Amino acid sequence: MSEYMMDLRRILGSRPLIQVGAGVIVEDDRGWILLQQRADCGCWGYAGGAVELYESVEDAARRELLEETGLAAHTLELFTILSGPDMAYTYPNGDQVSMIAVVYLCKAYSGVLRGQEAEVKQLRFFPWDELPEDIFPPERAAIRQWAEAKARG
Repeated sequence: MSEYMMDLRRILGSRPLIQVGAGVIVEDDRGWILLQQRADCGCWGYAGGAVELYESVEDAARRELLEETGLAAHTLELFTILSGPDMAYTYPNGDQVSMIAVVYLCKAYSGVLRGQEAEVKQLRFFPWDELPEDIFPPERAAIRQWAEAKARG
């Protein structure tokens, strides 16, 4: 959590905050999606996290991808922007957020796949029709959109 968010949490406690998140759906050359199993809740999701104060959303997406997976994005394509009641979430520590998620698609990347020890239990590529059931709730809609697009061909 950034210093900015920690400062807000010290003032507001666990009350709901609007949080802008940047996420990256990585596809390999087979068209499979890279998912990470989160250390905080055990759910699966794409690489991503909160945009820091004065950081661009795209820079945040690139930073989170590199930190969490070891991969550097060569290109990012805007995939979807999600907000509203379905993006409300309460973290295991009780902090509540109303997320605005800006999700990018990345098909060109480099690096060695390695999970960020404190945040990621494991990293794995999945085909669109064999996704795990326990998807991180705020990321379900984007992953569902991705899978539906893959199913259509």
